[in-house]
Amino acid sequence: MKLLAIDCAANLCAACVYDAAAGKELGRSVLDLGKGHAEHLMAVIEQALTTGGADYAGLGAIAVSTGPGSFTGLRVGVSAARGLALVLKIPAIGVTTLEALAAQAKATFPGRAVLAALDAGREEIHAALYDEASVLIYGPAVTTLSQAAAMAADRSPVLAGTAATQIAASAGRAFDIGPTSATADIAIYARLAATTGEGEKPKPLYLRGADAKPQAGFILSRKKAGKKD
Repeated sequence: MKLLAIDCAANLCAACVYDAAAGKELGRSVLDLGKGHAEHLMAVIEQALTTGGADYAGLGAIAVSTGPGSFTGLRVGVSAARGLALVLKIPAIGVTTLEALAAQAKATFPGRAVLAALDAGREEIHAALYDEASVLIYGPAVTTLSQAAAMAADRSPVLAGTAATQIAASAGRAFDIGPTSATADIAIYARLAATTGEGEKPKPLYLRGADAKPQAGFILSRKKAGKKD
């Protein structure tokens, strides 16, 4: 089965074609955008398909990064994956960025627990802890730097993600460090999706609520029915 993987969770707009039976990547296209995923994603997908010698008709599944990450990027990627899956009548499979970062770290440090953590700003860390067998034992959840450092000191995991060096510094000791990026290599998403198989339809993983909230104090009360001025 050929699988298309899409990642718009962070700065990258990435896609790759993966041969699940052979366990190898066939082709990819990656742009470092920052913003503008919606305008470029379909072209990136087309380039990955061309490079991989594939077409839409030959795909058996769509994999997509579900976050945590950029609110806009996640919506773009997940919407595209679900739309393509619907049209092609194939499954869409979601993979979190933390799971993918942990898997990439394990490729370098096999048989180790991994704490994947992203710096979310506002003194928040988005984290997930995986044991030596890659079983999720904590998260994905919002935590603080001190709490993440205490978790790391207790379990001595490999650290991965944008908050990895901060956690090591806060814990005051040395750790093995995996990828320190905001997202994993695109082929990792494809490999994990091929292993996981079909599940629930993917949806963005938002660990923090939207910044914009209704200003309840300015809502005018309704006039009672029948009351005249």
